[in-house]
Amino acid sequence: MTTELRRLRNYIDGEFRDAADGRTIEVVNPATGQPYATSPLSGQEDVDAAMAAAARAFPAWRDSTPAERQRVLLKIADAFEERAEELIAAESENTGKPLELTRTEEVPPMVDQIRFFAGAARLLEGRSAGEYMEGLTSIVRREPVGVCAQVAPWNYPMMMAVWKFAPALAAGNTVVLKPSDTTPASTVLLAEIIGAIVPKGVFNVICGDRDTGRAMVEHKTPAMASITGSVRAGMQVAESAAKDVKRVHLELGGKAPVVVFEDADIAKAVEDIAVAGYFNAGQDCTAATRVLVHESIHDEFVAALAKAAAETKTGQPDDEDVLYGPLNNANQLKQVAGFIDRLPAHAKVEAGGHQVGEQGYFYAPTVVSGLKQDDEIIQNEVFGPVITVQSFTDEAQALEYANGVEYALASSVWTKDHARAMRMSKNLDFGCVWINTHIPLVAEMPHGGFKKSGYGKDLSAYGFEDYTRIKHVMTSIEG
Repeated sequence: MTTELRRLRNYIDGEFRDAADGRTIEVVNPATGQPYATSPLSGQEDVDAAMAAAARAFPAWRDSTPAERQRVLLKIADAFEERAEELIAAESENTGKPLELTRTEEVPPMVDQIRFFAGAARLLEGRSAGEYMEGLTSIVRREPVGVCAQVAPWNYPMMMAVWKFAPALAAGNTVVLKPSDTTPASTVLLAEIIGAIVPKGVFNVICGDRDTGRAMVEHKTPAMASITGSVRAGMQVAESAAKDVKRVHLELGGKAPVVVFEDADIAKAVEDIAVAGYFNAGQDCTAATRVLVHESIHDEFVAALAKAAAETKTGQPDDEDVLYGPLNNANQLKQVAGFIDRLPAHAKVEAGGHQVGEQGYFYAPTVVSGLKQDDEIIQNEVFGPVITVQSFTDEAQALEYANGVEYALASSVWTKDHARAMRMSKNLDFGCVWINTHIPLVAEMPHGGFKKSGYGKDLSAYGFEDYTRIKHVMTSIEG
């Protein structure tokens, strides 16, 4: 018996469309390993149509008042709440995520973030007008940049879409958004919901692969390209955008150090780090995956973390006892397993280290100890449910190890010594430092990294300002 696959479509200029040339991609549910839908494989003609629609819609949306844009975003937030169960079902089918955790940990923050940016639309700050030269008054205008080409990742398809379209629309820009080729379903549903609220052409969704994303970034119309993805993809986007001197917003990989000092509450640290490392199968740029523990408590910590890993469950989306679901796709499962298969002889797998079940892309919660700073698994992002543990002798070595990678997105420090926590937060070269916690995010605070983790901020007033440009206006006040 053959199950008919659901047909997903692009959303361009207020209507759903197939790819112009009819090409499609099969979309696989990672919890089953089976296809459940087809998605458009959009080409240049589709990109041209979406960009043209966004460009036509831009002048009117740009000229709408902040109050009008706020009302629209608040309606979108309300609609997301009203249709939450549909969004949860689509996201779970997209990703295999547990239904209950998607319900409690993703939809409420998404709605809150949209409402934050709705408020931010009316709170743009700038310098007051003033005379900096005799007889002349200067003012500073803050304006939307224009059409924004946005590419969202597969680890949080819905939430990352919100992080992109909400500040862009709030600032008066129009959007062409592409979801990952493996997770288009929830984004197409977002288009249905948002499209019923915004004027046509303001929000467009095109599905496709890397070539589709490349065509978006290379297109002459967008003034800005925003991507959340791998370092390699970010470098390609930056290189391509440079040809037209487009503004670029990059949120890329991470390799978060988790520095645990000898005075930390070990039980609390282990409990929180296990959740922050394994949540969403470790497919999070800020995941607590690289633990650095003072040598005096190393063995005790490793034993406790291995026990926590053994007690952590992965499984099907409808199982309320699981912390995380499958890896997103077969290639990601292969990548995670490859890191474990290639471990050096001095490394020790304390827990996990294997695939779970024969259906879907599940991987066991894993702990690896005995590692050295230059080991592959320390230097490169695994993006899976794998936590590594290293020992350090003192604060200086902890900092050396923590900062000794090419990523610089997030980090955490675990200690009861306030002065030490402040020193570490000053010297850790990461865009976020948590103290005695790891992974909480709020709409009001910026999220973004340094080095190969990219540049630009998501969330907060800083993220909102990234979607604006500054103009100086000077006028004579002499008669």
